[in-house]
Amino acid sequence: MRYWHAFPTLLLSFAAACPLAAAESLYVVCDNGLRCVKAPCPSSTARDLATGEAFKGVSPLLDGLPEADRERIRQTDALYFGRLVLEGYVAPKDNGPSALVVTGIARETTAEERKGCPAG
Repeated sequence: MRYWHAFPTLLLSFAAACPLAAAESLYVVCDNGLRCVKAPCPSSTARDLATGEAFKGVSPLLDGLPEADRERIRQTDALYFGRLVLEGYVAPKDNGPSALVVTGIARETTAEERKGCPAG
C-alpha cells in the first residue's frame, strides 16, 4: 500500500516514453505524372482533405487493408484518378519517399475533391 503514491508518477513516465500514434486523416491520392526507371517510384501525390496539404511523391502502402479493399482500389484505379477517399496517415521515411499508410476506404470522392487528378 505504501507504493500507491508513486503510481501516478510511474504512469506519467510511461506515457511520456511511448511514441504517439500518427494522427489519421482523409486523403485523395492521384498520379502526379512522374515516371521512374527503378523503384521506389514516388509517382503519387496525396492531398489531406482537412488541411489541403499536398504530399508529393508518397508511396501508398495498402498492406494493412483487407484483400477486398485492395481489390476495389485496383479495379477503380483509385490511386491514379483519385476516385476514393482513403483513411490513413503519412509516415516520413529517412531514406526514400514518405509513405501514405492506408488504413481504410472512407467513400468515393466528389468532383471537387478530385481536382488536380488526371481525368478518367
